[in-house]
Amino acid sequence: MLTVRRALAIGAHPDDVELSAGGLVARWASEGVHVELACFTAGEKGTSDPAADPAELGRTRRAEAAAAASVLGARDIHFLGAVDGELEVTMPWRLAVARLIRSVRPDVVVGHDPWRRWLLHPDHRAAGFLTVDGVVAARDPLYAPELDLPAHRPHTILLYGTEEPDEIVDVSRVLGTKIAALRAHASQVGDPADTERRIRTWAAAVGAPYGLTAAEAFHTLDTRGR
Repeated sequence: MLTVRRALAIGAHPDDVELSAGGLVARWASEGVHVELACFTAGEKGTSDPAADPAELGRTRRAEAAAAASVLGARDIHFLGAVDGELEVTMPWRLAVARLIRSVRPDVVVGHDPWRRWLLHPDHRAAGFLTVDGVVAARDPLYAPELDLPAHRPHTILLYGTEEPDEIVDVSRVLGTKIAALRAHASQVGDPADTERRIRTWAAAVGAPYGLTAAEAFHTLDTRGR
């Protein structure tokens, strides 16, 4: 495991971090790491019901995300205010990420892997690029002076949903916590028993090649030499 005292995990939507990195967040929190979460959107279009009210769903999902963050042991959760399904890689959103990083001052930033082949959801691709780009904007003192915050360089980015994992995290001890956090997203979870079965099966498959009963996988970017 990396040396980390403070961490920031970013997702495009509520439940993205919990699904792919909830075990990592729970493990860090249990070990005394200060972890904060962030969502670009409130996931207000995340439903198959055409009659749903996006504003109401957004309020529901924000509340679910806050509850899930509490279950994981995260200290805070930030909603950046992007419109679900319309997130794009722009300078204002890059600066929003840089502002968050300079404020939270994490050692490690966790986010979507934007280079994953055939990554379907445009919000996930955009969120991944914005996370990486935001780290670069946050780390160098001559970038983004308009933020009026001192530069901050996280030493590592961990990308989830990756095809090229090089950081395997044992989450067997906190897998139940991850599952409980996902259950907090009641508007998105169908049968809780089926959800638990799928999460345990997936975690076991990730861990098996490394002799672990449950694991999550990430690709590492060392920001210090780039």
